[in-house]
Amino acid sequence: MRYGYIRVSSDKQTVENQRFEINSFCAKEGWQIDGWIEETVSGTQVYTKRRLGRLLRHVKNGDMIICSELSRLGRSLYMIMEILSYCMHRGCRIWTIKEAYRLGDDIQSKVLAFAFGLSAEIERNLISQRTREALARRKAEGKHLGRPAGKQTHKEALLLYRHEAYIRRAMREGKSKNEIARRLHCSRNTVNRYIQRHIISTI
Repeated sequence: MRYGYIRVSSDKQTVENQRFEINSFCAKEGWQIDGWIEETVSGTQVYTKRRLGRLLRHVKNGDMIICSELSRLGRSLYMIMEILSYCMHRGCRIWTIKEAYRLGDDIQSKVLAFAFGLSAEIERNLISQRTREALARRKAEGKHLGRPAGKQTHKEALLLYRHEAYIRRAMREGKSKNEIARRLHCSRNTVNRYIQRHIISTI
């Protein structure tokens, strides 16, 4: 069996580029993909909890997993090495397209697996380090970090504004915030925030 494995980290990324690469490669080799495994998940998440993990539990000797690049399998050296070791133990081959890597049971495959995995981890660490340095520089320059703070919604626009008379009456009667929330079909936190911001502040 030949499996095409595709992983993207977010919904904004597309699987089509990876699918095109795999299909084009297989067309040149005269192969056909027997099954596709696609998932939208971070490569840092442990592979045993991903669809990749379910696939690996079912691969047999002679099966092949084709992916666009080694980093699709995982984002750390340890994870990639664990996946490759597991596949070699099961007799499953892994082929990548961009690096032209061919996993087998020979020593050269093991050395290449280590080198590619190490490169992927180093690149990820460098990106993370550059991001931290950029944030530190912006903070030192006195620039605001994170998204801009939004304006506080005027209380007339709030859902509970039209129920304020009831809320005040319920509070005088000693009703709990849970009772008020059930009556108004909202959460206790919503009621509590409204009371703190627009009722207690005016008492």
